[in-house]
Amino acid sequence: MAGPCDSDAAVLIRLRQVFHALPEVTERLSHGSPTFFVRGKKTFVMFLDDHHGDGIVGLWCAAPLGAQAELVDTEPERFFIPPYVGHRGWLGVRLDVDVDWGEVADIVIDAYCQVAPKALVRQVRGET
Repeated sequence: MAGPCDSDAAVLIRLRQVFHALPEVTERLSHGSPTFFVRGKKTFVMFLDDHHGDGIVGLWCAAPLGAQAELVDTEPERFFIPPYVGHRGWLGVRLDVDVDWGEVADIVIDAYCQVAPKALVRQVRGET
């Protein structure tokens, strides 16, 4: 577990370990924030720090159907509906609270699988 005392740089380093373990992930700034893409084209996660003064350090990520509503309803202190992409079912994940990095890794993998081509999803899921 990591806590709210982790620096933003340390959080981003940890996240990058998860992102870059996935096949064909690239990173570049988009709208001033580190953003992660599959094959350089499809966004699956954005890292944001105090976006427009909201005070949140977190992720905005693609999510499976129904995940956003379930997680935001059951744990609103950890999950939120992000602006701009929330209407598409994307999930906001707070990283400025106690963080379960195993759960964050699972959420990132789910986000990746929402946008990646089927062959890459099979590779990540260990399917042949």
